[in-house]
Formats: sequence, C-alpha cells, structure tokens
Amino acid sequence: MTTRMTSHYLRCAGREIHFTEWGAGNGPTVIAWHGLARTGRDMDELAAHLSDRYRVICPDTIGRGLSQWSPAPRDEYTLAFYARIAADLIDGLELPQVHWVGTSMGGAIGTVCASGLFEPGLKAHIRSLVLNDNAPQLADAALARIRSYAGHPPAFDSVLELEAFFRQVYKPYGWLSEAQWRRLTETSTRRLPDGRVTPHYDPAMAQQFVHHPDDYLIWPHYDALELPVLCLRGVESDLVLPETTAEMLRRGPGVRGQATVVEVPGCGHAPALNVPAQLQLVREFIDRAEAG
Repeated sequence: MTTRMTSHYLRCAGREIHFTEWGAGNGPTVIAWHGLARTGRDMDELAAHLSDRYRVICPDTIGRGLSQWSPAPRDEYTLAFYARIAADLIDGLELPQVHWVGTSMGGAIGTVCASGLFEPGLKAHIRSLVLNDNAPQLADAALARIRSYAGHPPAFDSVLELEAFFRQVYKPYGWLSEAQWRRLTETSTRRLPDGRVTPHYDPAMAQQFVHHPDDYLIWPHYDALELPVLCLRGVESDLVLPETTAEMLRRGPGVRGQATVVEVPGCGHAPALNVPAQLQLVREFIDRAEAG
C-alpha cells in the first residue's frame, strides 16, 4: 500500500481521461469527483486523508485539467455522457464497488450514476454518496452566476494575476492555506497561444447550460437512490438552498432514513474539503458505509 499520488490516463467513452490515484493497493475504493470548472487536484487533501485505508481515484472530467476536450461539446458536456465516462472508468479499473464523493457537478454525476437511470449497470457499483454542496435542484440565481463566468474564462498576463482571480471567485470555499491557493492556481492554469494564462478547462463545457438547461434538475435520479447519502451544505451557499435540502430529507433516500444533511460553517459553494472537520465528516460517513 502507498499513499503517494500517481498520474494515469484511461480511454473512457472514446475519450482520454486523466485521473490521479492515491492509496494504490488498498481494497476499498473511493471516487472523488471535482466541480464544474475545476480539476481532480482539488481532491488532494481528501485523497491523502483517506489513502491510509482506501484507494482513491480523482478524475479530471472531459474538457477539464489534463483530460481530452470534447470534439462534440453539445452532446458530450452533459450528465448522461459524464455517466458513460464513469461507467467505463469503473469498468476499466475493475472496481467492483466504490464510495463516491462529489463536489458540485461531481455530486450530480454521482447521483445520476448511482440512480442507474442513465447507466443501469452502475447502480450496483456505488455503495455510498457524498454530495458536497450539491442537490437535485440548484438555485436559478446561482446557476446564472456560474454561466456568466464559466463560458467566458478571463485571461491574464501572469500566473499571480490568475491566482488573485481564483482567490476572489473561490472565496466561498472557505479557508485555504497559502500553499493550497498556490496549488489550486498551478493545477488550474493553461497558457494561451498569445502567452497569457487562463483557467484550465474548455469554455465550451458551459454549452451544457444552453443546450441542456435542465440537466441539473435531477429529482428522478435522487428519488431512485437506494444507498446512504451525505449532503454537505456550505452555510453561505447560494447554490444549494435550505428548502432544497429539507426536501431531500422528505423524499428518495430521505424517506428511507438513508440521507443526512450537515451544514458546514465558514464557507459557501463549495466546502474545499481541506480542513480536519470537513475531512472527518467524510471519513466517518464512508467508514460507516464500508462497515455496512
């Protein structure tokens, strides 16, 4: 068993997908999936924390980080296609069962995977689901805000200017150390042909909100879940509203007593999963699910 991070590539749904792996050699496996305009490196702290016991796989979604950009953005930057990628990832790595931790978009991907409505074969593979500031319905005003910046990423002359931008945009993540801000920046930077730097994702991924405006309205998927669910809601989140998390407790896995909502203080959208209290919440939930 090793806790160090290694980098890998795998062809999934016909596209090259990059992922990092922690805790290689461990039996139980966690898939930790990042948010909309982010990369799998956001999960470094969580992966390191879990890797003493778990094998942790942190993918870059198609169009983000080191994964291939889609040649068909209208059709492939969708939750249904992301679920196809996840199915091929799980199959390619021969993972019989996994625990899923998803931040924002990564939580939505986990929900549609665990429901089995898009990829029926996946339902039996997912044992538990952590939704990090994600829910089956997202606030319209927050979605509009995300659309406004995600499709038009800014460019800067220097990496330090881009870091200043990230510190402003991702302030709701809560506390990050100086080293964590620097790593977030350096793992989220690509250089343009004119020499400027910009966030490391395909701007066309925002077409999801144009061509599939209700893609994140996924109550039918949530209602179909039959596994333990932990929803972490940033207290100041404008994306996941308290009335939505209350509804989550009244339906689907909530009705069966399988859903838990925890309000995370000191952050909005979305908790960075980088401080002991947040890491312990996730760890204890996965450990309970693993014990069965």
